[in-house]
Amino acid sequence: MDFAPSPRAADLTARVRQFLDERIEPVEGELVADIEARRARGEDSWAVDPRIEELRAAARAEGLWNLFLPAGHEGPYAAKFGTDGGTGLTNLDYAPVAEQMGRSFMAPLIFNCNAPDTGNMEVLLKYGSQEQKDTWLEPLLDGRIRSTFLMTEPAVASSDATNMAATAAVDGDEVVLNGRKWWSSGAGHPDCKVGIYMAVTDPNADRHHRHSMVVVPMDHPGVKVERMLSTLGQFDEPLGHGEVSLTDVRLPVDHIIGGPGRAFEIAQGRLGPGRVHHCMRLIGLSEKALELALERSTTRVAFGKPLANLGGNREKLAKARIAINQARLHVLHAAWKLDTFGTAGALSEVAEIKAAVPSMACEVIDLAIQLHGGGGTGPDFPLAAAYAGARSLRLADGPDEVHLGVIGRIMLAPYAARAAQRAGQSSGGVAR
Repeated sequence: MDFAPSPRAADLTARVRQFLDERIEPVEGELVADIEARRARGEDSWAVDPRIEELRAAARAEGLWNLFLPAGHEGPYAAKFGTDGGTGLTNLDYAPVAEQMGRSFMAPLIFNCNAPDTGNMEVLLKYGSQEQKDTWLEPLLDGRIRSTFLMTEPAVASSDATNMAATAAVDGDEVVLNGRKWWSSGAGHPDCKVGIYMAVTDPNADRHHRHSMVVVPMDHPGVKVERMLSTLGQFDEPLGHGEVSLTDVRLPVDHIIGGPGRAFEIAQGRLGPGRVHHCMRLIGLSEKALELALERSTTRVAFGKPLANLGGNREKLAKARIAINQARLHVLHAAWKLDTFGTAGALSEVAEIKAAVPSMACEVIDLAIQLHGGGGTGPDFPLAAAYAGARSLRLADGPDEVHLGVIGRIMLAPYAARAAQRAGQSSGGVAR
């Protein structure tokens, strides 16, 4: 295993970091403050600031655009839509790029690499029809529209996706959608024009072939964003998370992605790389939080000493450094496994990072908050928003317990098989 980035990935990582340091970070605080001020005045806090669009145009001009595109699936899209090098990246090569983007709340959007658009674009890229690609994928890659992912539901335990109550019933040459979804990421953006909706098509099929994914125009009759939801007080404008209702929404049956009954197959293909993206962004966010903690602990004095010299803080900071480095290697290993063996060959590793990295990030950010005192919980530092983002990711792709269950099942499987074999042999001996 060699986790060293390729020359191209190293170059892109350095250029993304330079763009962050020189273009995004100097204005990000102002952008966030302006959003909060508009919300406080009762004005539209979801409108996209012109400075964001200027930064997006600048990033695209430098080829720092759609860098999430996967190697082997990009076809003409990377070249057509301005990605540096004209081809996609492996998971391992994209990982350090994603880490740098994670240092900033705005960066993924500015580089056209934000969730859920990346996952939705990968779904359309891999499973969509040519018409679906022409209608929705190309505008997403071009940055003209945004999207949302409609999966989690308020009325059922969505940690088990087979509980899903929303329906996508095939009626002749149409599919009829009825359901209510929430925590639908990206639903608040004014340019959110399309959603990917997961629902039950055939309740009599086996539990992993009942569901379909459907492309839904967000302005279609019967689709309504009921409200925007805050996450630990954070609204995450201009993207956000919405509660969306779908009432007797009739669409041509060709809006089903890949055909009926394939939603779970598609979801697994979507979530593996997506978890690497999330986790590496969390590594970058943790690095940013640790830097703020180090700065604070050496410049603030209490009881006659720098904070770094009080309360075991040196050791806590050292443990944070160790935890981040361990998590980074863990994610790089999962990325390597995905690239080498595919999603099926990296099930445990992907589950491991999803359980481990958000918890690590929460601990590191919490330390930074503690060192900042009351200021760490307020709007003058990015730490409260950072904690909200990290904590929500312990649920967003499934709760920790689900991932730990997957890991345990994979670990125990060969031992259980051997135990069953021994039991069978023993029973056979008695029978003779």
